[in-house]
Amino acid sequence: MRVECILFDAMGVIFPVGDDTNDILVPFVQARNPDITSEEINALYSDASLGLISPETFWWKCRIPGAAPEALEESYLSSFPAPDKAFFPLAETLRQSGFRLAMLSNDIGPWSAYLRKKSGLDALLECSVISGDVGIRKPDAGIYQYALEKLACRPEACLFIDDRMKNLLPAREMGIQVLRFAWESGLPDMGSGIPSISRLGDLPAVLRDLSESL
Repeated sequence: MRVECILFDAMGVIFPVGDDTNDILVPFVQARNPDITSEEINALYSDASLGLISPETFWWKCRIPGAAPEALEESYLSSFPAPDKAFFPLAETLRQSGFRLAMLSNDIGPWSAYLRKKSGLDALLECSVISGDVGIRKPDAGIYQYALEKLACRPEACLFIDDRMKNLLPAREMGIQVLRFAWESGLPDMGSGIPSISRLGDLPAVLRDLSESL
């Protein structure tokens, strides 16, 4: 079946940082509170990205002295890298070709909304399914089902692109077509048989191949 909807992961696909929690958030927090461990920060982030605690509560629990949560959040989000510049012309081309585009991301809802608005991504996406908004994180099958229902798309008509194999495998088990995005080309597929690309510009060729294989 022809691909109709394309689900993009955010971090590691649209944004050129695969592990934003450990590469950006942990150093940001520990620079302001050296006593907090990376494990604590990751646990707090996991709770916030499931909607179990608010962003404000996350910052309070990080125990950063003398800083208001709002100021910390603004400073942190302002430090984020911009999306891959190749995504914008690609998205326009895909939309003009009739594809419906969406985001599927593990993130804190308001943080994702801020980054999408700041970078102009919302104008290119039909919808964004964010773990903190729906209370489910990848690789739980529930979040893929939620995205399919949100888009009213059959699994076989959906292509999901993610940089983590553990997120792709359960989607494939549901009948969703999957593609791994690897910033470093030549990474092994660990016997999964899942195809991969290392540049967003390679996606149109993959879509043509999928169409011709039907």
